[in-house]
Amino acid sequence: MTEGAASKAGLRFGTAALATESAMKEDSTEKLPLDRWHRARGARMVSFAGYAMPIQYEGIVAEHLWTRESAGLFDVSHMGQLLISGDGVDEALEKLIPADVKGLTLGQQKYSLLLADGGGILDDLMLSRWPGGIYMVVNGAVKYDDIAHLREHLADEITLNHLEDRALLALQGPKAFDVLRRHATGEWPLEALVFMIGGHFQIAGVDAWISRSGYTGEDGFEISMASDAAEHIADVLCAEPAVKPIGLGARDSLRLEADLPLYGHDLDPDTTPIMAALNFTVGSRRRREEANFPGARRILNEREKGATTRRVGLSLEGRLPAREGAEIYAGDLLVGKITSGGFSPTLQAPIAMGYVETPYSVVGTPLEIDVRGKRLKAIVTKMPFVPHRYHRKGAA
Repeated sequence: MTEGAASKAGLRFGTAALATESAMKEDSTEKLPLDRWHRARGARMVSFAGYAMPIQYEGIVAEHLWTRESAGLFDVSHMGQLLISGDGVDEALEKLIPADVKGLTLGQQKYSLLLADGGGILDDLMLSRWPGGIYMVVNGAVKYDDIAHLREHLADEITLNHLEDRALLALQGPKAFDVLRRHATGEWPLEALVFMIGGHFQIAGVDAWISRSGYTGEDGFEISMASDAAEHIADVLCAEPAVKPIGLGARDSLRLEADLPLYGHDLDPDTTPIMAALNFTVGSRRRREEANFPGARRILNEREKGATTRRVGLSLEGRLPAREGAEIYAGDLLVGKITSGGFSPTLQAPIAMGYVETPYSVVGTPLEIDVRGKRLKAIVTKMPFVPHRYHRKGAA
């Protein structure tokens, strides 16, 4: 899931920023259902999105590479889990998001955006068709804002339940399937789940919703269960030799390599889906037949004629990474700004994403990034930096 929950003042993960992150206070933070479990395994905890969260266990780079090679278990229980139901729920949601909600089949999942009136992005989210309505996962840092926005704009006959008594875990990596199929049982085998499809299962006797999705670029699963069952499921999965608990530091470097934007950094209310290179979030039916989502006129005009700025990937020369806020230049002309950046453990090179004026967004365009007064050479690069390994329909 969209698992990039952060505010503008949120954490920037990576080894270079770790000293700052670890100094953040845990005062006034909420505890995850697995708080004690994380601490017992030596997790380094920091304040993030209002929660005490594990940033690392044995080290960000080691955890990143383990997830790419084996299977990592991430605790993303800070995310907001919602169930939205009632007569006309599809039509009601389509007035707030650009996805084809009506076209969702049972168990199908979609990535979408909660839009402001002008077409800016209030949050990115995942939604699924459950038997009882639409299940939605929103970012932890803005979940209460999202809930308030939804309740304000949804009709009275629509019910919104905040599933505060549920935890959310993500098992990610090439060995995730082999691990999970030893423990998950349901009306159909786990093999029936392909990318962005979910269903109700039992894991070691615990009822759970499992979707084949995640925010690392790897094949994997997100698992929603009752909070009081989270420790049992985490113990069962981590008893497998292929699985280790992984912190949010590695989750951030993984999602950057996979071209997955982080809300509050790469996405915000001043950014439209077209600027963010998320054109696919506007469903074809919504473009052609029912363009009644917020900011539709602006978004469709940008889709046809182009936006003034565009999110791009950047590969940097040398070893020095560029962090959020660094300015991007074409010669002496300021053309953009970095929104996420770090050193890629997989590629062993610095990478970044940011926004540049559209004429400079073409792949192969040479640019420079100002890092503490030093100009670093960079080139606009096709994303994702590391190819996705999702298990799609029809895959062997």
